[in-house]
Amino acid sequence: MLKAASSLGVIFFPAFDWAISPTHPEREERLLYTQDQFREEGLFDIEGISEHRPLFATDQDIMRAHFCFPSVEAICTESHRISAGGAIQAARLVFEQETRRAFALVRPPGHHAMKVVHGNRGFCNINIEAVMIEWIREHYGRKRIAIVDTDCHHGDGTQDVYWHDPDVLFISLHQDGRTLYPGSGFPHENGGPRALGKTVNIPLPPRTSDEGYLYAIEQVVLPILADFKPDLVINSAGQDNHYSDPITNMQFSAQGYARLNELLKPDIAVLEGGYSIKGALPYVNLGICLAMAGCDYSGVREPDFNAAALRESPEIMETIKQTCAYVLESYHHPPMGDFEKQGEYFIRERKIYYDTDGILEKQREELKDCAHCRGLRLIKTSSSHLLPCLGVELPIDCCPSCEQEGYAAFSRAKKDFLVAQILDQKNKEFQYLPKD
Repeated sequence: MLKAASSLGVIFFPAFDWAISPTHPEREERLLYTQDQFREEGLFDIEGISEHRPLFATDQDIMRAHFCFPSVEAICTESHRISAGGAIQAARLVFEQETRRAFALVRPPGHHAMKVVHGNRGFCNINIEAVMIEWIREHYGRKRIAIVDTDCHHGDGTQDVYWHDPDVLFISLHQDGRTLYPGSGFPHENGGPRALGKTVNIPLPPRTSDEGYLYAIEQVVLPILADFKPDLVINSAGQDNHYSDPITNMQFSAQGYARLNELLKPDIAVLEGGYSIKGALPYVNLGICLAMAGCDYSGVREPDFNAAALRESPEIMETIKQTCAYVLESYHHPPMGDFEKQGEYFIRERKIYYDTDGILEKQREELKDCAHCRGLRLIKTSSSHLLPCLGVELPIDCCPSCEQEGYAAFSRAKKDFLVAQILDQKNKEFQYLPKD
């Protein structure tokens, strides 16, 4: 009998009752062929690889990561809660040492969901990795966590959630935002004023294949992880960088993805995108599982795989090498961003479009430049579907002055805001105005 070198827990949730539409790329069939492949290949016959059921994310689990306007109930279906609960189950397995590693094969995905949520953007309602990370912190204390997002699309939501958090290193490898949604993820996006350098973006040119991706992992990602020394490594494991994916332009393969995970050695992987239902997902997911378990994955291969036809041109590889050199240098010597300051507050104003739901959000974020803690954060937001709302976030190390100011702003919110929410990370308090 085959035996895994590292025990692996696999959480599977295909969300049979949820889809954006019957023909949308993000629909229930995404994981059905993967399920069949696992059975045919006898994945769960390997000693040390086990299957587990997802948990269920509560309102409180979601509110640790998000301001959902007007409420969590309005944003989340049961499937979203179970998808996030699958990620939580992966974390529980690892932290309770039931398995060495875990892979949450769940949908709907989440990495385009930002700190503030008004609806669905990029097929995402809530950020399942962020919900998981905040659950970890709630149950196991503060950790240094690294997220390596290998989805083809820039993980702009995860970047936004942890933009100001120096304890979370976010690294995204993705197709250049000049050529693909969401149009972001450039090297100068390197973190907020209190977490400079803790966001790392590696935009890769279209038609990047195994050599280019693995070069970026070996030359940039692994050295940065070694420097950051995380307690936990998470692979935000989107698979839409596969050469057969219908909505992207990359050339990655199942063998490449397995090798990526062998190099990265993530403690937890969470499925994100990937829309080649038959041609990619069954093979890529199998390769990831075998690599995470320390098993031989050399036989995992797509029927139409042709390494020579997929290989990058010398010009593309040269572009990748130049980008990687610049990103690595910028991590060690991060250039100071052009942060707007008004009085004691850093200001960030922007418009965010929810492409799936057709919602336009206007947002003003105010982060206090406090000498005693990470700073109170006020987020004033409105959308084409909802009048002004307020989110108040008190950081884990909140000082008495910021705490007092934050609760005062929350108590005054009835005058100017339709809905207000406060997230007190220090005292683990969550409140709504109005409560009904």
